[in-house]
Amino acid sequence: MKYLIKPIILFTFIIAGCGNQPQSVEKIPVKIIFDSDLGPDYDDVGALAFLHAMADSGKAEILATVASNKHELVAPSIDVINTYFGRPALPLGAPKTEGVNTGSNQHWADSIVAKYPHTVNSTSETEDAVAVYRKILAGQADKSVTIVTVGFLTNLANLLKSQPDNFSPLNGKDLVDQKVKQFVAMAGKFPEGREFNVHMDSTASEYVIKNWPGEIIFTGFEIGWEIRTGLRLIKSDISNSPVKDVFRISIPMSEEDKFGRMSWDETAVLIGVYGTKGFFDTVRGKIILFPDGSNKWEDNPDGKHIYVKQKMPVEDMARFIEDRMMHAPVN
Repeated sequence: MKYLIKPIILFTFIIAGCGNQPQSVEKIPVKIIFDSDLGPDYDDVGALAFLHAMADSGKAEILATVASNKHELVAPSIDVINTYFGRPALPLGAPKTEGVNTGSNQHWADSIVAKYPHTVNSTSETEDAVAVYRKILAGQADKSVTIVTVGFLTNLANLLKSQPDNFSPLNGKDLVDQKVKQFVAMAGKFPEGREFNVHMDSTASEYVIKNWPGEIIFTGFEIGWEIRTGLRLIKSDISNSPVKDVFRISIPMSEEDKFGRMSWDETAVLIGVYGTKGFFDTVRGKIILFPDGSNKWEDNPDGKHIYVKQKMPVEDMARFIEDRMMHAPVN
């Protein structure tokens, strides 16, 4: 990716515990639509907490939070997190078409919905995610919006297929082309393999990847697998936090999480806000999907697809991410 850096608005940020420090990002907040399947896994909660920390620090502006999972506890859980961080009015949508409906067997979603304030009581009562996307995109400046998906690509497939409406005279593909600056997806496994988000709605994944008008940055399964977070959070003295409760409930229930939960989705938010420089190396080319939801990769210096490879030491990145997951709401 190429970034236009204006010297007059640069600032230096310090990465806690990092010896490898990316130095410069723009002060202008990154405008982000966050699209999540929150429910079958709980790293989505960490990713959303990270994003709210970025909004509180002025590095990001959250335009909307949408669900790509039709399970009835997904939107209420997102609403709990948004409300906890003082943003209960964020637009919230979900698919109104066919889509994936899957929850967690760890009972963290029903636990936080029962305990914490929220106004959305079921995913089905929310607005159509396509309408949310079209309304938000139409109101933004050209090439100004970053979309971060950490779940299924159901909503984006529906958006690309959408027709002109009262929000915009453009069809979905043209609206995306006009308004979206960057698209970051936690999807795929590189250079080849099969990953959950792509596999669960492989039809939507294939449509989006073939028809997206701009570049797509992929952070793959192999990246988040190595980055473990959550133990510092649950051992902290933070109280009355739905984020902490989710990790406190879930980590002890899985042997593979004894060193912390894999941080797939948090890496997508990190890239959406900070970019890749200093954190990851990048490979440009083309992702190729197969009917079973698996993928392979072809290198191509002119390709519109990019996948990331770990550059910053894993331990440093885990601390960087978890520091932001542990952010307390700003009153």
